[in-house]
Amino acid sequence: MIANTSFGPIYKYTKALMVALGYRDKMTRMHSERVLLLSEELGAACGLSRQELFALKIGAAFHDIGKIGIADRVLLKPGQLDDDEWDSMRQHCDIGQQILLSTGLAGAEEAALVIRHHHEHFDGGGYPDRLAGDGIPIAARIVAITDSYDAMAVTRAYHAARGHAEIIAIMRAESGVKHDPQLLQQFFAIIEDSPLKAAERS
Repeated sequence: MIANTSFGPIYKYTKALMVALGYRDKMTRMHSERVLLLSEELGAACGLSRQELFALKIGAAFHDIGKIGIADRVLLKPGQLDDDEWDSMRQHCDIGQQILLSTGLAGAEEAALVIRHHHEHFDGGGYPDRLAGDGIPIAARIVAITDSYDAMAVTRAYHAARGHAEIIAIMRAESGVKHDPQLLQQFFAIIEDSPLKAAERS
């Protein structure tokens, strides 16, 4: 799916990173592809500028690239992480930022900020820098929403897949806390007709 999206030179020279991530963790690569598609759709609906959309697409595609630097015992653990393991997992934001910055390509700085900040919360309770509200880059706020939706829609080692209605209910409760309320309303509008809408669960 990613190969059909035009990123310009930065994607051409970072494609190998996504291939490497796929060999390390196929589920993370597939998740990143879905987050990219959802983020593109939401970004367009929000009227982002061409430059903002560029940073969004790169940031969404590689938001989890830092997981390459997370130990297998943490990344692939078949169960809940303990506090120390979560501390290690949270480092993927900084690692991912540094990986993308190391390419030195045009546009890498803006996209790297999306990677760094996609786990910030709208109320300032996220990580790594505890940014809040409009202090979080808009592209990072978008990826936070699409990342959360897709993460809940698929089965992982530590939780079963949730149905669409349950995911929406959870995200509504997180409005203004974890997620930007205005962007979340835009997302609710587009996900209903998206091919990536989660199935309902009995």
